[in-house]
Amino acid sequence: MSEAVFYNTLAWAFTKTSSNANSQSAVRFLRIWFLDEATRMNPNLNYAQMQRGPDGQVGSATGVLDLKGMAKIASAILILRKGQNTDWTADIDAGMVEWCQDYIRWLETSEQALDEASSENNHGTFYYNQLAALKLIVNDNEGAARVTGTYFSRQYQSQIAADGEQPLEAARTRPYHYRAYNLAAMITNARIEKYANPSSTVWNRTSSSGAGIKAALDHAMKFSARDSDEADYAAELYPNIAAVGSIYGDADGAYVTYLKRADPSFSVEPYFLWNQPFAPGEGRALPSARTTASRAASTSKSTSSGSSSSSDDDDSEENAALSQLIGSNFWSTMRLSLFALSLGLVMF
Repeated sequence: MSEAVFYNTLAWAFTKTSSNANSQSAVRFLRIWFLDEATRMNPNLNYAQMQRGPDGQVGSATGVLDLKGMAKIASAILILRKGQNTDWTADIDAGMVEWCQDYIRWLETSEQALDEASSENNHGTFYYNQLAALKLIVNDNEGAARVTGTYFSRQYQSQIAADGEQPLEAARTRPYHYRAYNLAAMITNARIEKYANPSSTVWNRTSSSGAGIKAALDHAMKFSARDSDEADYAAELYPNIAAVGSIYGDADGAYVTYLKRADPSFSVEPYFLWNQPFAPGEGRALPSARTTASRAASTSKSTSSGSSSSSDDDDSEENAALSQLIGSNFWSTMRLSLFALSLGLVMF
């Protein structure tokens, strides 16, 4: 459901109209799932991943993971709101805010949810995804930033080893899958924090070992899904590569080379659409060595000559180089993505 809502909303955003069949579908899905009395979900997960037995039929803490798609739903709602979609009425928005406020109370107070919040692995990471995304829906950006801040000061600190390994995920039965899975959740938490607090330096945060999100990806890329009999999960890492490239750059071309080999059509895939390396609101957290050196030289030259030089030239060179590597589809895809991204895309 979350993907149906998100993709329909994104399809509408590209049209720059006030309403179309896609936005009508997205709003209908949200209304049926969350708001209509006859079909709405109750704002809790009391019975998620139910444990059957003589002690009663109750949900488990791990069942909280079942609504991890709230980040996609939040992205869709932000786009509908900011794009002034006429299908997203004030009454629907108010109803969704009320539902989310009730669910937030459950997430922050129920024993089942709090058990999940204390999980050290991907379950804990996704708990904070979900709660922070809900805060955005209820227009509490400050609260969203606090939620992600809690994650980065708690679970995140023990999730990445010095070499970039994610030991809690590597120990699982499907290490390739779980590395990619938790990495996606980490990236989403960082994106939410940066959206909620544009001045945040979250992309530079490291674990207690001194390693961060980029190191975790670089380590995960060393493994083949086939090595652990997980060939069916190979594609799960691709969006992470595009995301990390969009933030930290790809100075040595390792990311685009990997994607060209593993997924030759990546430049027209949805995950590349919202992970544009030069998309507004993203940008690289840490500039490449080449760009840093070039800008330093430019600054030195302008100081000595009394003229100024824009860093746009460096970006243009990198744009051209990337375009050559991935093909002409890059630019047509990028032009489509700019509008949707500028409206507030926080999901992964």
